[in-house]
Amino acid sequence: MNHKEEARVYIRENYAQVAQSGAAGGCCGGSCSCSGGDPIDIIKATMAIGYDAADLLNVPAESNMGLGCGNPVAIASLKEGEVVLDLGSGGGFDCFLARAQVGAAGYVIGVDMTPEMIKLARNNAAKSGYTNMEFRLGEIEHLPVADAAIDVIISNCVINLSLEKEKVFKDAYRVLKNGGRLALSDVVATAELPEEIKNDLAMVAGCIAGAEYVEKIRAMMEEVGFQNIKLIPKDNSKEILGTWLPGKKIEDYVASFIIEGVKI
Repeated sequence: MNHKEEARVYIRENYAQVAQSGAAGGCCGGSCSCSGGDPIDIIKATMAIGYDAADLLNVPAESNMGLGCGNPVAIASLKEGEVVLDLGSGGGFDCFLARAQVGAAGYVIGVDMTPEMIKLARNNAAKSGYTNMEFRLGEIEHLPVADAAIDVIISNCVINLSLEKEKVFKDAYRVLKNGGRLALSDVVATAELPEEIKNDLAMVAGCIAGAEYVEKIRAMMEEVGFQNIKLIPKDNSKEILGTWLPGKKIEDYVASFIIEGVKI
């Protein structure tokens, strides 16, 4: 097995464990913004990255596992009737928030490569009786979505996990309608990552080692055709990342960014 495939398997297995523990009210083992399994800590972590109490009350509790590095729904400016796609939808947390904003006339699709996450998200939707959403198993590099079908793509701390980020942006562009937009929260590199971080699979699955340099992200987006590109660091990025691995100083190398672009 080559290194890329080994990393992909490790990430999938890691997030399968997250889904299984999350479904039981636990948390993850070394993943983004993991808060140790305490529900109060998960709530604190979620609010620290940009959500508020109303958000937490309006989603199935099992969908929030303390994952993420921002709030893409808050920057997406969703409108009634829009079709939204969430890349790496996990337990469906952001999908449920998006669903409330697009209303009954809108539709939300979540895509995740981990069967356990898809099962959890589908169960969450079924228990809530929601019908204007669905969750599809697939990789974000090869989206199971038709061309020009999506108004808005959101994603929360997932693209850094991809080992082929150019393909992610290319396929995102394919599925967006003309005038469609990206509204992402992700971890990007702001300085050269030390080799010991780059080669640590736990750091890859933990949303750190796979972070791409910010200007390379911009270049990838430009290459596939995105316009009106914005890459903006979150105001409290250092505080967010400083809690993930205390003492490791990862905030010296990576930052939480808001990433936006439009398909003209």
